[in-house]
Amino acid sequence: MRLTRGLVEVYTGNGKGKTTASFGLALRAAGWGMHVYILQFMKLGTYGENRGVNNLGELIRLEYVGMPYFIVWEDEYRKGNNGRVANVKVCPRGQPPPEYRNLAQEAFRKAEEEMLSCRWDVVILDEVNVAIYYGLVDEDQVIKMIDEKPPNTELVMTGRKMPERIMERADLVTEMVEVKHPFRAGVPARRGIDF
Repeated sequence: MRLTRGLVEVYTGNGKGKTTASFGLALRAAGWGMHVYILQFMKLGTYGENRGVNNLGELIRLEYVGMPYFIVWEDEYRKGNNGRVANVKVCPRGQPPPEYRNLAQEAFRKAEEEMLSCRWDVVILDEVNVAIYYGLVDEDQVIKMIDEKPPNTELVMTGRKMPERIMERADLVTEMVEVKHPFRAGVPARRGIDF
C-alpha cells in the first residue's frame, strides 16, 4: 500500500513519549503492509524498541548511530541538569566530538539516500532534534531533506528542542508536555516500559 500523500510529522517537547509515538506509527504502518525506515540518533540500539522491531521482519528497518557516551554542553552540566545521565562527555558549547559528528553525518546521508530511493513509505528520524541541538546534524540539512521528501513518503522527526523552522514546515506538530513523571518520585527507568 502506498500513501497518496505523505506528510511531515514532528513529536517534540519535554514530556515522555516522542519515540514511543513514532514507533507506534511504524507498527501501524507495517500492519498495513507499508515499509518503514527508522534512524535513531544518539542511541546504541540497546532499547526495548530495538529488540521488538528487529523481530518484525522486512517491513521495518531500524538503524542507529551513537557513541558509548552522551554529549552535554559544559554550561548545562555545571548547572546540574544532567546529573542522572551516565557515560557523559562534557563539551564546550557548539563543539561536539568530531568523531561523533562524523558518524552522525554519515548516518544522516544514508537516511537521505534511503528516503530518496522511494523504497520506504515512512521514514523516521528519531532524536534528530537532539542531534541538531548538539551540532551532530545541521538544521539546514534537515530542512533540505524535508524539501526533497518524495510526495508519497511520510517523514517523522522526534526529539526535544525542535527548531522553529522545522516546525513551520511540518504538517503535524505534537508537543509532549510533562505533567508528572515517576522519576521525580525516585522511580528509576524500567526495562520494557521506559527503555
